[in-house]
Amino acid sequence: MPNSRVLIAAGGTGGHVYPAIAIADALKAENKDTEVLFVGTKNHMEWTAVPKAGYNIKDIWISGFQRRLTLTNILFPLKLVTSLVQSMSIISRFKPDVVVSCGGYVAGPIGYVAEKKKLPVVVQEQNSYPGVTNRLLAKAAHVIFTAFKKADDYFPQGKTVLAGNPTRAALVGVDKEKAAASFEFDSNKQALLVLGGSLGARTINAAIKENLDVLHNDLELQIIWQCGKRYIDELSTDIDTDSYPNLRLQAYLENMPEAYATADIVVSRAGASSCSELMLTGKPSVLVPSPIVAGDHQTHNAMAMVNEGAAVLLKDADAVQNLVHTLQSLIADRDQLSNMASAALKLAKPDAAKTIAHEILTLSKAQLN
Repeated sequence: MPNSRVLIAAGGTGGHVYPAIAIADALKAENKDTEVLFVGTKNHMEWTAVPKAGYNIKDIWISGFQRRLTLTNILFPLKLVTSLVQSMSIISRFKPDVVVSCGGYVAGPIGYVAEKKKLPVVVQEQNSYPGVTNRLLAKAAHVIFTAFKKADDYFPQGKTVLAGNPTRAALVGVDKEKAAASFEFDSNKQALLVLGGSLGARTINAAIKENLDVLHNDLELQIIWQCGKRYIDELSTDIDTDSYPNLRLQAYLENMPEAYATADIVVSRAGASSCSELMLTGKPSVLVPSPIVAGDHQTHNAMAMVNEGAAVLLKDADAVQNLVHTLQSLIADRDQLSNMASAALKLAKPDAAKTIAHEILTLSKAQLN
């Protein structure tokens, strides 16, 4: 019997790309002969993240539609038509058995062509409020995997499966002492991990910068601060890192498993992947939802954790003023941190990628037969 061939479309941010890579890894783990091809765009993170994970990727010339008049909007009709032609070519050449959408506008043309060719389409939605592309593909989808129960409200009844978000298996099982040593930290002292998503978060960066003396000197926290590539030059100029020996300021963290293992508490945006990783690693967190995302989905993501006692929510507008007080209260209460860690682990769905991969391969076998 021929090998299964799976085409995965995902792009834009780590919230779409990393779950897609986790699904690909699970497909290979289930059957090493499965052939996987990604589709993305050259000007976003998938173009480097996917090959680094060991997978081939093809590009299409699509971009998002802005709400104001821009050159991008003027070119959008041409980009859409070109992307549909490119999608037709990719699908005709690769001949997938199943097409998977993990979101991002790149999945739109691919999913549309797959539907027209009567190929099974699988949707994986990371957020509590689904993105536009996945909502558009919902009618064509054979099955829609969600990570938050609230997302089911936006999809056709009977198609959704609450599976959780696929996460990187390497995030768990890391020795804390060795992880702390990789940052030249003391594993017996409390460590704070600051995450702003793959692009960084202006408000979180401002809150840490404003309160760095208190966090580092008064609270004596060891700090791993992922600030995002768009902010690293500014912060590196403004902050004398030599004055803060227990600060590790980085644009992007390549060693996320070690960063999570080192952390006693995390300050983060509430993107779907971040929330899922916090659950999987059992990390107490202060979540600062981005106020500029569709459907305020980060607040919904955060509240799913807050309501179970796994996190504390801090509004974006209050972060600079209240972050220190919030962290001070939490790190002073070891029992609360322990309870939050347990609550996070209870919410985790570590088999999400495996569950989704199994269904994809089942659909693939049905096509091959």
